[in-house]
Amino acid sequence: MSASSAIASVAPRARRWRRIKLAAAASAAACLILIGAFAAWVVSLGPLPLAQAQQVSTTIVDRHGKLLRAYAMADGRWRLPVDARTGVDPGYLKLLLAYEDRRFYSHAGVDPFALGRAAFQFVTRGHIVSGGSTITMQLARLMEPRRERSVYAKLRQMVRAVEIERQLTKDQILDLYLALAPFGGNLEGIRAASIAYFGKEPKRLSLAESALLVALPQSPENRRLDRYPDVARIARDRVLDRMVEDGRVASEDAAQAKSVPVSRMRKPMPILAPHSADQAMATVKDTPVIALTLDSGLQKVLEALARDRAIALGASISVAIIAVDNESGDVLARVGSADYFDDRRAGQVDMTRAVRSPGSTLKPFIYGVAFEDGFVHPESLIDDRPIRFGSYAPENFDMTFQGTVPVRKALQLSLNVPAIALLDRVGANRLSSRLKQAGANLVLPKDEAPGLAMGLGGVGVTLQDLVQLYSGLARLGSTRPLREIVGTRDDQRDSLRLMDQVAAWQVGNVLIGTPPPENGVHNRIAFKTGTSYGYRDAWSVGFDGRITIAVWVGRPDGAPVPGLVGRTAAAPILFDAFARTGKLPAALPKPPKGTLMASNAKLPLPLRRFRPVGELVRTGGEQAPRIQFPLNGSRIDVDRSGGEQFAAMPVKVAGGVLPMTMLVNGVSVGAIDGRRQRLVDPPGPGFARLTVIDATGAADTVVIRLQ
Repeated sequence: MSASSAIASVAPRARRWRRIKLAAAASAAACLILIGAFAAWVVSLGPLPLAQAQQVSTTIVDRHGKLLRAYAMADGRWRLPVDARTGVDPGYLKLLLAYEDRRFYSHAGVDPFALGRAAFQFVTRGHIVSGGSTITMQLARLMEPRRERSVYAKLRQMVRAVEIERQLTKDQILDLYLALAPFGGNLEGIRAASIAYFGKEPKRLSLAESALLVALPQSPENRRLDRYPDVARIARDRVLDRMVEDGRVASEDAAQAKSVPVSRMRKPMPILAPHSADQAMATVKDTPVIALTLDSGLQKVLEALARDRAIALGASISVAIIAVDNESGDVLARVGSADYFDDRRAGQVDMTRAVRSPGSTLKPFIYGVAFEDGFVHPESLIDDRPIRFGSYAPENFDMTFQGTVPVRKALQLSLNVPAIALLDRVGANRLSSRLKQAGANLVLPKDEAPGLAMGLGGVGVTLQDLVQLYSGLARLGSTRPLREIVGTRDDQRDSLRLMDQVAAWQVGNVLIGTPPPENGVHNRIAFKTGTSYGYRDAWSVGFDGRITIAVWVGRPDGAPVPGLVGRTAAAPILFDAFARTGKLPAALPKPPKGTLMASNAKLPLPLRRFRPVGELVRTGGEQAPRIQFPLNGSRIDVDRSGGEQFAAMPVKVAGGVLPMTMLVNGVSVGAIDGRRQRLVDPPGPGFARLTVIDATGAADTVVIRLQ
């Protein structure tokens, strides 16, 4: 071959290589342009709308996490938070993944096998049989809803699915899908659907219920149970047939599930403790799940009790109940009215927080302070006879008088005259201060000071304050501020002093012997009743060693109800409430150390009979004894330099007739000497009650704090 022919043959090959190189360069450039365009398109999609997708209905749950009430979202949708691991039936989850996305835990958001199957079905059948979408792709569609079904929409879902898989775990993806999946109408998520259609949480679902819930999201509006139950049933059966074909469900089980009818009815969302839920919503902001201290089981039975008793008592009458754990102060149940939706009974008014006249329910605290002061004992005698305190002349409820009775009986029968006589000795201002110190908010008319009438209901108080005070008796003299919302600053609460331990135990010991109503058992519950002036309010508050329950009955508008009495209207409800707790009454605490246990005949002479203030005036110019040191209410720093025990403390007395007896916390420690003084061994740090009684029975008491 000549040189010229060789050169001629090389030239075409070079030109072909140049064309190939140019084509390759053009293709690469085109790919880069496409990749750049795709990247720009992906960027144009913006960030994932995770925050918006994670918005749910605010739910109120009890102390065990059970749903009390849910509030619809601003647009009216019900979307409840879901935890698939603990809140959803495992059988449903297996059915869902087998039907919708069997490789959910292995793919990265897009399942190529599912897409290939969908493409093959489209080619061979001429229409879309399945979309090939994974759970993650469906979640992407739910997060960015679009009506059209196109290649562009599918591509967008695929891109978003990959993004979701990079930002969330598989469990988080499943939880979010189960919260957003549509089930018809304003129902979103498995929990809302299960509650609305089956009246229960999705923790335990039958095969028929699981298959139905798997089928509904594919066409939620066309398969709504409340409109198209037959269509929904056919879709459910289709899911069961496919599971039988795949060998995941036995044919016998599927046949049984198909025989279950599909109900057309949609059930309402639960509304337990509506007043507590409303208060929690007003108190706690921007929190999807608010936990309360309530017990949903107890709440439910007490709501039913209040509703039934209110109906039996008559139109316009409402019932309120509150139950509290003695040890913690946690509110276990709060029934604010007989029926939240009954306008005739002002159902949306929370009567546990309404200020009303308490009737005789404050009497136990009069007696408690009197016991603490040491001038009276449960076995002391006291007169129930006509008496006048200035212009005020108290009378008993039945307009009769019992004569001389033990203090124990006077409180159990709720006699008015003895209670007012003791209050006159204790002091209305002092009692009021003591109750406020223990956490109760007493309401008086403007510019009016506490008076003797407060012992018979002449003051305003709420049911929740009463239950806190009575729980203080069960706690032997200290109250705990009530707590109802978990996780708030109320979790750190100091105890508040009501009275000393011995006095609180004595009050409880008296009240447990109060004759119960016809439906009650003797000596099980310490309780007290009350009736306000004009038969406007009936009360009953009681406690055992575990819980305290308070009941109010009346008209929310304050109108009188002739014959409405605490003993016949409220006390039976109280005893029924204790019975419905499902537990036997717990025993009250044992007597504290130093409690004086004696019959009247064995009491110290001054304690055998109560002497009103007017009877303590002497003839012959003698003055009643008065403790000069320490002063009442003082704080005493006692020397401890000699060891762990407090050094002896001097007590000095003026007036009185010798011999005089010295008592510390109700226990005799010996006689006052001729110089009217004595060294006393303090009982230990804290409050101590010092009492001096002279030969005539006159006494003086101071309460001090040792530190």
